[in-house]
Amino acid sequence: MPGGRTCRWKEPPFGNLSAGRESGDTPDLVRLIILRTGISPPNSCEIPVQAGGPSVFQELASLCWGFALKGDLKSHFQLFRIREDPPVPQVGEQRAPDAGRMQMPPGNPLLLSLTLQELLARDVVQVELIPEKKGLFLKHVEYEVSSQRFQSSVYRRYNDFVVFHEMLLQKFPYRMVPALPPKRMLGADREFIEARRRALKRFINLVARHPPFSEDVVLKLFLSFTGPDVQNKLKESAQYVGDEFVNCKLAARAKDFLPADIQAQFAISRELIRNVYNSFYKLRDRAERMVSRAIDSAADLLVFGKELSTLGSDTTPLPSWAALSSSTWGSLKQALRGLSVEFALLADKAAQQGKQEENDVVEKLNLFLDLLQSYKDLCERHEKGVLHKHQRALHKYSLMKRQVMSAAAHNREPESVEQLESRIVEQESVIQTMELRNYFSLYCLHQETQLVHVYLPLTSHILGAFVNSQIQGHKEMSKVWNDLQPKLRCLFAGPHGSPPPQDGLPPH
Repeated sequence: MPGGRTCRWKEPPFGNLSAGRESGDTPDLVRLIILRTGISPPNSCEIPVQAGGPSVFQELASLCWGFALKGDLKSHFQLFRIREDPPVPQVGEQRAPDAGRMQMPPGNPLLLSLTLQELLARDVVQVELIPEKKGLFLKHVEYEVSSQRFQSSVYRRYNDFVVFHEMLLQKFPYRMVPALPPKRMLGADREFIEARRRALKRFINLVARHPPFSEDVVLKLFLSFTGPDVQNKLKESAQYVGDEFVNCKLAARAKDFLPADIQAQFAISRELIRNVYNSFYKLRDRAERMVSRAIDSAADLLVFGKELSTLGSDTTPLPSWAALSSSTWGSLKQALRGLSVEFALLADKAAQQGKQEENDVVEKLNLFLDLLQSYKDLCERHEKGVLHKHQRALHKYSLMKRQVMSAAAHNREPESVEQLESRIVEQESVIQTMELRNYFSLYCLHQETQLVHVYLPLTSHILGAFVNSQIQGHKEMSKVWNDLQPKLRCLFAGPHGSPPPQDGLPPH
């Protein structure tokens, strides 16, 4: 081009790029930046450089625009991600490959410095049912979602939660995204709707307190947007943005922050979380059974009291041969009618205890189980996702190498060999990108493991709530039983007011 120079790049330079900024050779810096992104450039990629020596940012902008015009949006966004923080080539000897692994960089961003109290204080989100709206064929269930942090209250349907969940997985594929409760198409009874409301409340609270999620625009939109079509708004916010790997400035250096034995730590953490999940699953199962027994006990006490009241209200006349006991039976029926009040009160206390244990114990156990399940799902995505793709890329690379060796051995035409070599260069770039994603996935897994451990002290909260519920419930029921005892003495008193025997049975 007139008044300038052109840097032609036919293949990625894997040698030592040591040109500094002061030399004015900015194309080398641009090529190094492209290498750090893992982009595979075309066989003939020309980078125009003005003779006046423009900044590397202008060159990168031009190159991004070129990739975008060719339809390579992935490369465009990978370059755009690092435009503001380009790596500077070092003058002199190349750094040893493992130098970053030997000494941890200062202020390691891998480590989380959060407590459970700080995590829970990030936000408290309430999800409540609103009156059902009848559609043409089906009833639509809507929820009022209120955020303490954003001071907002919005109406959401289940499908809004589904789109929100999809956007989270799209933007944060290497993070713990809790699962949504299942959707029931027909015959959704009140019990199912209430269970789903509780599950949605646990889901949105876990998301609202998750460090990366809580700072993302998609969460703010879901919790505060009051427009007519929140689903399209959520999709628009995630369009052309890329996932966390593309937008994170530390993604290309994630390997430098990881411990050398990260694979072994990952295996140990996964086994530990699996064991913790199994134990908490059994605890939740027993807690649910205790709540169910408390509710059943409340129902039984209520029926017991009603039957006593029915017995005391019986108006059937006594036969003549029982006339001598008419006064005793009359006073007995009057006392039985009065006992129904105490048994109704006992039933109410038992129901309150069951409800409190369901809210304070079972729901917190379910919250922690949802978190642990999301960690298990993340581990599975890591193995079946980025790790599997990396292995497939390596396998494809080895096949290409064999094809090149076979072509050279059989003296094929140079053009076919050159095409194979070009494909190998492209595959090397793919492998490099997969390696960076693999290390970034492990980086995120390490942080998510720390987040699970931040939630572990929730165990003491659950046990404290369980103990307090038992103490308070038994204390209140014991008071009612003690108030009932004097009435039982009057009930079993003899015809002349004599007290009943110690065992409560009439004398022979």
